[in-house]
Amino acid sequence: MISLAPQPLLHYTRTAAASAAALRVLSSAVSGSRFEVPLSFFHYSLRKPFFAMPPNPSKVPNFVNSNGVSDDSQALKCCCPTSKCIPNGADDGVGEGCECPLVVVSFYKFADFPDCADMRKPLKELCERMLVSGGIILAPEGINGSICGTRDSVESVLAFIQSDERLKGLRLIESPVSPEEEAIHHGHMSASPLAGGEDAPFRWDHVRVKLKKEIVTLGMPSVSPIERVGTYVSPKEWNELLNHPETVVIDVRNDYETRIGKFRRAIDPCTTAFRYFPSWVDEHFKLDEAENHIKSTSPASSTEGKNSEMETKMPRVAMYCTGGIRCEKASSFLLSKGFKEVYHLQGGILKYLEEVPKNESLWEGECFVFDKRVSVDHGLEQGTYKLCYGCKKPVSDADMETPEWEYGVSCPHCYNSKSVEEKERARARQRQFERWGIIGGPDKGRKPVKVE
Repeated sequence: MISLAPQPLLHYTRTAAASAAALRVLSSAVSGSRFEVPLSFFHYSLRKPFFAMPPNPSKVPNFVNSNGVSDDSQALKCCCPTSKCIPNGADDGVGEGCECPLVVVSFYKFADFPDCADMRKPLKELCERMLVSGGIILAPEGINGSICGTRDSVESVLAFIQSDERLKGLRLIESPVSPEEEAIHHGHMSASPLAGGEDAPFRWDHVRVKLKKEIVTLGMPSVSPIERVGTYVSPKEWNELLNHPETVVIDVRNDYETRIGKFRRAIDPCTTAFRYFPSWVDEHFKLDEAENHIKSTSPASSTEGKNSEMETKMPRVAMYCTGGIRCEKASSFLLSKGFKEVYHLQGGILKYLEEVPKNESLWEGECFVFDKRVSVDHGLEQGTYKLCYGCKKPVSDADMETPEWEYGVSCPHCYNSKSVEEKERARARQRQFERWGIIGGPDKGRKPVKVE
């Protein structure tokens, strides 16, 4: 093994991001060294056994042998970007892995954030430097995201976000990551050579930081959770509210989410997208009809009488969603429509499953999550559902036994809605993934790096 520093070096797997991380660790370990090699130095395709050399190759760690073939004995196996990684295994410090447990953290906050675009570049660069993966949305109304990485790395990203006074006090939900998922995330498995494995919580070499008009799309700019929201109910108090006979329980999520689990007694709006929730409310509670009736039967001058009659028709509403963010907007919308008693589950279903014991729970089924875990159960343990990559919706084992199921192409829930052309394109994408480990091939649509 090459010795570039007095301390032993960890072994890393041969992945693009891991190699980049390895270079950072190695270069920082060389006493007095000031050289820097751009990350583009490493070729995207790990199927290539060599890479282009920079102008001064003598200062670059040698990951290939004299024949230009990758030397697996020098493959590095820990992708932790910090120096806190604890090697395990051999006494000489050269371990087979590292004790860097991962966490998945979902977060959001509504805030007056008109200059959100200024945060995009530094936030994305920090995530890439810390090997934090996932997706983050920035909008003039705040921030919403879900990320995965080592605890130190994730905390660094969250600290950077909250360094902006407007984003302090993020609403956080942390989920554990299984040892199997950690192995995939760290690149210790060879099932997917260019990504962290399709079963990882997120593709671990990639983070998306997007700019949007809303952090959760309702399509009604006048509805602002910054101004007013419903009453928060803790997971421990939620059961009492649900069991009250006068409470109307509403699931604010979409139909593909409610299909695999929901709270007892909950009404399912059967919406395909959150932006359809307002029209469902108007139709379900007959708000337009009620308002027109009051206008036709009440004197024009009796405004107080109209408001009083509307209030008596409005039920007590308790709503919930995955992590709480959609309920912030939904409760604000209901308040704007005249509802007076609007409650929502603080921290969403995820917080409830984390805190409420299964034997006391009113939750039935599993909870869909927007990452590669697909679903979680009580205690936030990994669920049983898989994802149809044709429609990005959850499928059960029974679904995968049907004739409509074709891996990466279709499932019983999307088969009839897809054209022949759409299915052929999906098959082409699947072939790319099976060959290269990532859709789009080794260069992912970018100009290939020249290999000399």
